Amino acid sequence: MKILVGMSGGVDSSCTAMLLKEQGHEVMGATMAIWGERGIKQHYEQQSQRTHGACFGPDEKEDIEAARAICKQINIPFYVFDCASQYDKIVLDNFKKEYLSGNTPNPCIWCNSLIKFGVLPEMARQSGINFDKFATGHYARNVFENGKYVLKRGLDEKKDQSYFLYRLSQNQLENILLPLGEYTKEEIRKIALKHGLKSAEKPDSQDFYAGDYNDLLEIEEKTGNIVDTNGKILGAHKGFWNYTIGQRRGLKVSADEPLYVIELRKDTNEVVVGKKDKTMNNTLIACNIKLNTNLLPARCKAKIRSNQIPTPVSAEVKNDELIVKFDDMQKSIAKGQSVVLYDNDTVLGGGIIKEVM
Repeated sequence: MKILVGMSGGVDSSCTAMLLKEQGHEVMGATMAIWGERGIKQHYEQQSQRTHGACFGPDEKEDIEAARAICKQINIPFYVFDCASQYDKIVLDNFKKEYLSGNTPNPCIWCNSLIKFGVLPEMARQSGINFDKFATGHYARNVFENGKYVLKRGLDEKKDQSYFLYRLSQNQLENILLPLGEYTKEEIRKIALKHGLKSAEKPDSQDFYAGDYNDLLEIEEKTGNIVDTNGKILGAHKGFWNYTIGQRRGLKVSADEPLYVIELRKDTNEVVVGKKDKTMNNTLIACNIKLNTNLLPARCKAKIRSNQIPTPVSAEVKNDELIVKFDDMQKSIAKGQSVVLYDNDTVLGGGIIKEVM
């Protein structure tokens, strides 16, 4: 089988390519270039603190060369495709729109479904590269059951990445491979070390962007008030978009007990804070839903963030929206994030959170 592997320069994609080649497949590596020529690079380089190893940033050239070195090491062809313009239109435009609306978007959701598993393999095919399947190093499983492909959680619960892939279509699932879903991260590191892969001890990516999000929002500071639930002014800020729901640190307001961000008001540029109990909710409504089942069970489990353990909920679809009620109160449910539903280890689908109550 001819398999194109999405390479990042990290240990997971490196092991994916190596394992598939060892199985006798004809393997090729491909990396997407998404940084492009950006004026924010100078600002980024001047920052004393930033997340290294992020997916998006001017360090991309180093990652591309690392991926190239891995492909050379395991003796497979390597290709680079410029996906920057598509990334800007699909991922960054959504990121900016959501943040400036007072929401907390998850760019990795859109990048995976529309860029990594969409634009990248399509550009490879259009360039004349012939392959049967597209593979990545995600910790999730793609299983053929009852006449269709279903996405399942990876066996390594701590590294499971199915949350980020819930929007993959049936056509995408039919044409991809996720070999690492059957492994733990520890096992993959050991395999990489055993085979002497250059990426064996490379740290995992920590965030989608390595610098300050204000670099991407491209908006001037705008002074506003930090207020409590009664409207009392407690302090000032330089733009509501600098805060996220549930944030506690960096508020710079004094109170008799810790305060958390509980609401971002776009129209008045206010950041509303409250005590811990005000961060708790148990019901949400999601739009832009993507379900992988024709019949959604009334009882299932859900995650509102990638590292959360799936927790029991009641769920229903009404007027093209997904209504999810948790058995237990949840802390800091953020509009703009995704809620993903599970039936045991099978991904049922999910949607973008638009309302919390």
